[in-house]
Amino acid sequence: MSDTLKVVSWNINSVRARIEIVERFLKEEAPDVLCLQETKVRDDQFPEGVFRQLGYNHLILNGQPMHHGVAMISRVPLHKDERFDWQANGEARHVGARLENGIRIENVYIPAGGEIPNRDENPKFGQKLDFYQRMTDWSSSLDTPTILLGDFNVAPLESDVWSHKQLINVVSHTQIEIDVMAKLQAAHDWVDIGRKFIPDPERLYTWWSYRARDWRASDKGRRLDHVWVSPELADKATGHVVHEDARGWTKPSDHAPLITEFKF
Repeated sequence: MSDTLKVVSWNINSVRARIEIVERFLKEEAPDVLCLQETKVRDDQFPEGVFRQLGYNHLILNGQPMHHGVAMISRVPLHKDERFDWQANGEARHVGARLENGIRIENVYIPAGGEIPNRDENPKFGQKLDFYQRMTDWSSSLDTPTILLGDFNVAPLESDVWSHKQLINVVSHTQIEIDVMAKLQAAHDWVDIGRKFIPDPERLYTWWSYRARDWRASDKGRRLDHVWVSPELADKATGHVVHEDARGWTKPSDHAPLITEFKF
């Protein structure tokens, strides 16, 4: 592989329903590796042909019908793929692989956590916290340079949400979640690439609800998607942007793609 790498993370919210904008994105941006979350399709029904026609011949899939699902689609070879069950119930929420330079990419879709930020009243919230704990345990013994990316479903900073005051007790921005995310980050000294390139307190959103009639005008966004890297890779990242325009394309996902470029 070349010494540059362009990696994208995108919660696509059904790859078959959005295949036209995925194809447009690949033609316009030409990433080396595309990591999708919430593909919502069984592996045997994944629309591989579209990707292969564009030169993306390395596909690692972890799907299931109707819900969840993650995929790695690449123009460069991928090796030693793994699927961790951090949800501990068989849901398809992780896939990872090694690049030829030895660096790993781990693609994760962390649960949203339901509506009530209390594990006793809402088992889904408890599952989310436990998922973070299992990732934290994994991170603490990690000894391979790694890019960890995906939909983390937590917006940790005040500038990661449109209104800290109105969302402080809303799942994705509660102090409980911010604390578990901080523990995960500390377990491997992960570097938050989004905030390396777009420092706090600048506005940084990756998700806008479908409920907004004009999502761009109201701009009630949250930063739910993240790209983190092992400390030794932090200075290898040369650029990072949120492709907000894709949120306005025909039949969009409610998430925008994150584009990160590296030079090794």
